[in-house]
Amino acid sequence: MLDTTSRYHLGEELEIRSEGALLRGRIFRPSGTPRAAMVVHGATGAPAGFYRAFAEWAAAERDLAVLTYDYRDFAASARGPVRGSKATLAEWGRFDQGAALATLARMYPDTPLWVMGHSVGGLWLGWHAAMERVTRTVTVGSGLTHVTDHPLRTRWKARAFWSPPVRVMAALAGYLPGRMVGLGADLPRGVYEDWRRWCLQPGWHLSDIGRSLPLPDPHRVKGHLRMIAVADDDLVPSAAVWRARALYPEAMKEQMVLRPADFGLKSIGHIPVFHRRNAVLWPTMLDQR
Repeated sequence: MLDTTSRYHLGEELEIRSEGALLRGRIFRPSGTPRAAMVVHGATGAPAGFYRAFAEWAAAERDLAVLTYDYRDFAASARGPVRGSKATLAEWGRFDQGAALATLARMYPDTPLWVMGHSVGGLWLGWHAAMERVTRTVTVGSGLTHVTDHPLRTRWKARAFWSPPVRVMAALAGYLPGRMVGLGADLPRGVYEDWRRWCLQPGWHLSDIGRSLPLPDPHRVKGHLRMIAVADDDLVPSAAVWRARALYPEAMKEQMVLRPADFGLKSIGHIPVFHRRNAVLWPTMLDQR
């Protein structure tokens, strides 16, 4: 799908200063002047390296400068053992996502800014000051999900993931052992606790506004917003994605559903949207209609 490295820059490592943390990121540049600069806010438990194929494609085939990064105390941004980390999912969303976007905005002061938010990466935009400069946002599988949103055939897995035994295991270990619970990546305990609490309460993180979370500013999100749901996404079904429309009342919203059969695929799912084998989806996700 990609040509040779002469058409794009393979990526440069950089550091991102967030509130109380130093994050590791990578910028992928096109061969010429970028028509836009885009940050990729990843899903919970998905390291930045997972988005590399997408970032390389967007740089080479769509002339975008693309920033990927890892959240605090996770993957390349880990500064020590995950055990005992104080990081929370709220910090990932408010501070780390906001810092990554602000860093990209400083790097490209005269270039249009875009945002690609995957899952949790599309739910915190109103907290990011630099969103005022963003002209185009795409969210994929980003929804205010409650445990009852999952189809009956998979709901038991969600309830098991949030069950008291798993919570106790995370408390005893000092982190969530990802491989033991089928997640893959280890997560800071505070990230798991936020995630668990919000998935068991209606409104997801909105339930903490006015308590542990300040009010977001929806006026910051005014550009074009494409909200994408995946038809066979059991983790964040379409209804949960459309529920998130209320977060961004002033954006020019567009809804889209990716159906596997439309692309000659047997399945897509939640995380695999950005897997290299599903690259056939990417032009539809990113390109203007």
